[in-house]
Amino acid sequence: MKRLTILVSGSGTNCENLIRYFRERGTAEVALVVSNRPDAGALERARRLGVETKVVTKSQLADADYILPLLREAGTDMVVLAGFLPLVPDVVIDAYPRRIVNLHPALLPKFGGRGMWGHHVHEAVWAARETETGMTVHYVSPVCDGGEIIAQFRVALEPGDTPEDIARKEHELEMAHFPRVIEELLATF
Repeated sequence: MKRLTILVSGSGTNCENLIRYFRERGTAEVALVVSNRPDAGALERARRLGVETKVVTKSQLADADYILPLLREAGTDMVVLAGFLPLVPDVVIDAYPRRIVNLHPALLPKFGGRGMWGHHVHEAVWAARETETGMTVHYVSPVCDGGEIIAQFRVALEPGDTPEDIARKEHELEMAHFPRVIEELLATF
C-alpha cells in the first residue's frame, strides 16, 4: 500500500479529508502529518485519527540530514501539501521527483506565487471581479506555485459573491476532488 506524508500549516480540513478518504478506500495510507506550526489544527485532527504527527522548524525542513530520514522512516511514497506555507527545499523536491503535489485555491497561473494563500487568494479573486474560480493541483517545483499543473476544477461565481462565498465554493471543490486526484497519481507508480 502506498504511503503519504502530508505537510500542513493550518486547520487541516483537507488533511482530515485525505486521511478519511484513503482509510475508507484502502488504496493508500496517510503515514505522517508534518507541520511547521505547533498550533496547527491539522495536528490535532491527525492525532484524533491515529496518524503520527511531527512539528518541524524552518532549519529542520531545510536540513537534508533531518528531513529526508524523517520522510524515509515514514515510508513516504508521495508528499502532499495541503495548506503548507513554507517553500519545500530543493533537496526534498530532488528526492521525490514528480511525487510532491500541492493544492492551490485558485486557477493557476492566476492568483499564485508568494503571498497568495488562503483568504488572500479569495480576496484577490473577488477584487478582480472574476466570473469563476477553482482549485489547482500541481507538482511542486522550486518556483512557488510554478510546478506543472496536474488538474484544475472550476466553479462559477455570482456578481454578489463575497470573498467568503468564493472561499466556500472553492473549498467544496477541494474536498470533492483533491483525494481522487492523489489516488489517480498514486496508481501511476
